[in-house]
Amino acid sequence: MQARRMSTTLLAAIACSGTFGVSLNAAATESGIGRPITGMQISPYAGVVPPTSDWIISLNTIYYEGSVGASKTLPIAGRVTAGLDYTISYTLINAVKTWGITAGGWNFATSFGVPLQYTDISSFHGVLPNDHGTQFADVFFSPVVAGYHLTKIDHIALSVQIYAPTGAYNANRLANAGQNTWTFTPTIAYTHIFPAENIEFSLNYGLEFYTPNNDTHYHNAPVSVLDVLALKRFAGGWGAGIIGGYIQQVGNDTGGIAQLTGGSQGHAVGIGPMLTWNGKIDKTPVGATLRWVNEFSASNRPKGNAVELTINATFQ
Repeated sequence: MQARRMSTTLLAAIACSGTFGVSLNAAATESGIGRPITGMQISPYAGVVPPTSDWIISLNTIYYEGSVGASKTLPIAGRVTAGLDYTISYTLINAVKTWGITAGGWNFATSFGVPLQYTDISSFHGVLPNDHGTQFADVFFSPVVAGYHLTKIDHIALSVQIYAPTGAYNANRLANAGQNTWTFTPTIAYTHIFPAENIEFSLNYGLEFYTPNNDTHYHNAPVSVLDVLALKRFAGGWGAGIIGGYIQQVGNDTGGIAQLTGGSQGHAVGIGPMLTWNGKIDKTPVGATLRWVNEFSASNRPKGNAVELTINATFQ
């Protein structure tokens, strides 16, 4: 019974681990909007892929508010500007299929997500016209998530998350849900369980590689993304914990108008609380996760707050 309950939560973790892929990036990345949001790439049991054969469907919503000060410049809509406010609401429907096979101690899964995004970008000083819109963002998928059980309490999962340039994009607009680039993110996740205390520690690390934007010839530098969480579980399916995230651009952007900003590297650091619940409605396993992350340090990127709510259901 305990193993099955864990498997249900693990499936939710797989579904969530690839869902937080659009919003503000780490540096002078084109438009200031890239893939990761600080602290949003990780979920409970991030390093575990269960041996079950199930479908899990999740609905995720992230609300982000942030700004770039008047002394910071970003390349956007073919120009270099400063003093921008961002409001973004990102809603995703995500599906995960676990394969139900074990090969040499490995278990496998596949995930796919379709996002819808509302974006509002405004200028402090009115140099650029305000822009907003509700658009489909770039779809993403992980063809194979491979998990290995190092011990009964130590687990790792390997994957490559792929974003396709399918979202709405216009090189002259401020508010774009799409990136107009392919992005490949090799990722490793690790989970350690403390059974006696019913505590979990997990981390998720990915390195994002962007293709050039063919419309603007701008090429984002790789972005390093590390998220960690510690979670204590209680009776009644409840859990509470803390999440931290660190985003760092690796190298300088190139091409297009990147030279006007110096392709400057940047970073973001954030931390915040997390609440979870897992149970059943009728006979269907369901779960929910609520988190808030405050970016208390940032350079060459927007700085703000993100709130995320995830609801999922597992179908066996």
